[in-house]
Amino acid sequence: MTLTSPQQQQQTIPATERKKRVLSGVQPTGALHLGNYLGAIRQWTRNQDQYDNFFVVVDLHAITVPHDRKVLADCTLQTVALYIACGIDPAKSQIFIQSHVKAHAELTWLLNCSTPVGWLHRMIQYKEKAIKQGENVSVGLFDYPVLMAADVLLYQPDLVPVGEDQRQHIELARDIARRYNDMYSKKKRPRTFREPKTLMQTTGARVMSLEDGTNKMSKSAENDHSRINLTDDEATIKRKIKKCKTDSFEGLGFDNPERPECNNLLSIYQLVTNKTKEEVIEECQEMRWGTFKPLLTDALVDHMSPIRARYNELLEDKAYLRSVLKAGYERASEEAEQTLQNVKKDMGFILPSDLGY
Repeated sequence: MTLTSPQQQQQTIPATERKKRVLSGVQPTGALHLGNYLGAIRQWTRNQDQYDNFFVVVDLHAITVPHDRKVLADCTLQTVALYIACGIDPAKSQIFIQSHVKAHAELTWLLNCSTPVGWLHRMIQYKEKAIKQGENVSVGLFDYPVLMAADVLLYQPDLVPVGEDQRQHIELARDIARRYNDMYSKKKRPRTFREPKTLMQTTGARVMSLEDGTNKMSKSAENDHSRINLTDDEATIKRKIKKCKTDSFEGLGFDNPERPECNNLLSIYQLVTNKTKEEVIEECQEMRWGTFKPLLTDALVDHMSPIRARYNELLEDKAYLRSVLKAGYERASEEAEQTLQNVKKDMGFILPSDLGY
């Protein structure tokens, strides 16, 4: 019999591979809609077993534009309920509210002091929203990208699942992390911030408006008929699809640049039925809109009814929602505080622990 030392035994036992961490979030402004679900949340649910997941309701971002303070709290809890109703499992994923973790605001200020103002002037979303708000545009909206960078970098994620419209924000977060590391932790290994990568969904990354197939479906659009909300009932879905914009071409098909609405509606049908493009084309290419719209309506109702039913159940169980948020807050706070303390040490601050309190 050959005996091995404890050290030799330890070397033969494979180390547990660290799961890559994913972080993403949604603002609690307006009801989550089909685009949020198909473009982001459904991807999160499908990847839960693969990653270490942090999902945040970003209520601090919600106040960067004029908001209704009377509904912010309710919208925040409704967003949490929709996360879970869509399949986010609190046993596998951390769900928490951004403003509960104070490190988000504190790290934003620290990162502000090493982020060139010119980088923020280049942000496309700020330019678009600033035009609409005019002189009333807030400093918070201008600084939104740094807050988003803080949201991400606090938790050292490897991947951030985003839509195409948010890619620029993640690239900025990477730039901010790299600049900070070069300024304050160049000799540290590992460096203070991990540079996250985007996790893009190639199918369904952009669900377009029911009013205009060239514009993305949006919570902020004035006309509620431009989107399918996850809380819409069967009658509302039927009414919205019946009234949605189509075209006068014969037959139905994908990828014709002159038919953005056709491509959008077929893509939605493909995604909620889990069919391939080829299967959808074979089924629908000879149809007229009068035949296809009821087919799409039935597919949407079948897919979304369980989500709406679960959502309504969760809203009645406030104790359960509080327990989920408490657990998420505790884990998120622990992770965020560790990062924040490292940043403060890098930058030369005296910590309470340095003085014995």
